[in-house]
Amino acid sequence: MKALVRALCVMLALISPGVFSASDADRIQQLEEQLRNQQQLLDAMQNELQRLKADVVGVESSEQAVVAPVAADASVAQTTPVHEATVEEGSSSSAQLYGFVMADMIYDFKRVDPNWNDTLRVSTIATDAGQYGQDGEFIFGVRQSRLGIKGNYGDDVTYLLEAELFGVGGDEGQTTPRLRHAWATYKNVGVGQTWSNFMDGDIFPNTIDYWGPTGMVFYRNQQARYTFPLGEDEFSIALEDPSTALTVGRFRDTNACELNTSAYDCESTGSTAADIYQAHNDVPDLSLRYRNNGDFGHYQVAAMFRELGYERLDTGAQDSEFGWGVNVSAGIKTFANDVLKLQVVYGEGIGNYMNDGGIDIAPSTDNLNTARAEAVPLLGISAYYDHYWNEQWSTSIGWSMNDLDNSAGQSGSEFAKGQIAQINLLHTPRENVMLGTEFIWGERQDVDGATGDDYRIQFSLKVGFDSGNFLRGL
Repeated sequence: MKALVRALCVMLALISPGVFSASDADRIQQLEEQLRNQQQLLDAMQNELQRLKADVVGVESSEQAVVAPVAADASVAQTTPVHEATVEEGSSSSAQLYGFVMADMIYDFKRVDPNWNDTLRVSTIATDAGQYGQDGEFIFGVRQSRLGIKGNYGDDVTYLLEAELFGVGGDEGQTTPRLRHAWATYKNVGVGQTWSNFMDGDIFPNTIDYWGPTGMVFYRNQQARYTFPLGEDEFSIALEDPSTALTVGRFRDTNACELNTSAYDCESTGSTAADIYQAHNDVPDLSLRYRNNGDFGHYQVAAMFRELGYERLDTGAQDSEFGWGVNVSAGIKTFANDVLKLQVVYGEGIGNYMNDGGIDIAPSTDNLNTARAEAVPLLGISAYYDHYWNEQWSTSIGWSMNDLDNSAGQSGSEFAKGQIAQINLLHTPRENVMLGTEFIWGERQDVDGATGDDYRIQFSLKVGFDSGNFLRGL
């Protein structure tokens, strides 16, 4: 800048009035001198412009060098809070709609109870030839289809509401909504309906038949549960809804007048023992569970304690039996993604918690005068292996049994023992799509020794869906 000022001063001096008062020769000389000076001025100005240009370029480079990291930091500063806000929003309020559509095509080589023909529930197998018709039946069903919603409010509150289309009870054989889960938790407390605390749902095999292993503890129950976190492990205690599975056995058709009744008009009603006796539950079931998780998989030990109450409607008399059970289960990782799933359960009066064929109390003898209620012992075993050939193909193979030590007062046609075995080949061609074929065999044995078996082939297609966290868009 100083050079530019000096150049301007020289230019002013050259054009001052004194220049024009000289002679012609002097003026020519002065003009030549002026041209030389102007040339020098131009050269000086050109040099100054180049220097200024270089200074500007240097300043711009310097500014870019300073601004670049600031911009990068600003970008992080802007994206990080957005990311954290997303996480915060996701953890503070979320809701996920999920489920699947599942279609089953089954060929049954024999026959089962028509209300249960789209699953091989062992207790529905006929032990009398032709009881449900001639052998051979094709079944098409969609009752396994499912819909649910789950979510949370922060880290303390979760909820789950889920239903399927497999009707039971008064809706046996119907394609109708059936509640599976209505479960909510606050911190370590859970209330509602979900898997029993006595159960290990993680040992259910990767099979496509709906009902599954007959000798497995498998029961959704209303309950209040408290879970004690133990790092990766946990211990939980629950009070569960009592529901005694009672049978009057051989006395089902016995006339009420033979039951030494006095306060009941047995003659006019024509009632039987089945009409007189019913369950009476005024104490909740108590279940305890410890679960250990590790790199090997997991193992679980659970215990159940029950008061199995019953009453007579004619006299109002009440009594109860004590029920108990121990369930030991494990899911053991073997090779790659393969899992060996094992369970052994034993107890008295825990049939209501079994997947199939259970009874809790029954008459102790076949003598009407000496019979009393008795908790029925049972042994359940389940052993399955889930093998994954690769990411798209898998096979599950296994066997399960439920064996009751029936009382002498039970009817000869009642369930005594059941077995089931399965093997399949399942294919997952893409996410949320599964199709596969399964061969299933089952056998039922009654108290009187009569047996019946069944075998079938099932093909299923399942397409699932998941909405993600749809609350974020509301």
